[in-house]
Amino acid sequence: MHRLKIILSNPEIPQNTGNIIRTCNVTGSSLILENPLGFSMSSGMIKRSGMDYIKNVQIDIIDNLEDFLKNTKNPFYFFSSKAEKKYTDISFSKNSIFIFGSETKGLRKIFKEKWGDRFATIPMKKNARCINLSTSVAIVLYEALRQFNFNFD
Repeated sequence: MHRLKIILSNPEIPQNTGNIIRTCNVTGSSLILENPLGFSMSSGMIKRSGMDYIKNVQIDIIDNLEDFLKNTKNPFYFFSSKAEKKYTDISFSKNSIFIFGSETKGLRKIFKEKWGDRFATIPMKKNARCINLSTSVAIVLYEALRQFNFNFD
């Protein structure tokens, strides 16, 4: 069984995280949140947007994403509006890790410096700022699932 992983680096908006929890539930994916979070996991907003899906999703909280990535054997990719390579140009594996930055700050520069070849973007029209975080996660996650012929096992 595959287990795609979504990592949110310092997420700030609980409704986005709740929506991503729902998406993880229906795709069999897991979620990793990097501290600091801009909300409490026990807040009403996260519970409302995540609904009863929260109990069905493996959610881990880490303190240092850089250390986590240094120790993983799984292929990982960063998604940023500032990247050039398209997300559709990547052949994902069934244990890929997809990393997204916070809603207002994006990803830290250190990640681009260390792993710039692993950055990809979701194309948008010129002068557009960015796509909503939960929408971006769904786009990338479903591209990976499309590559696996939507085999959820």
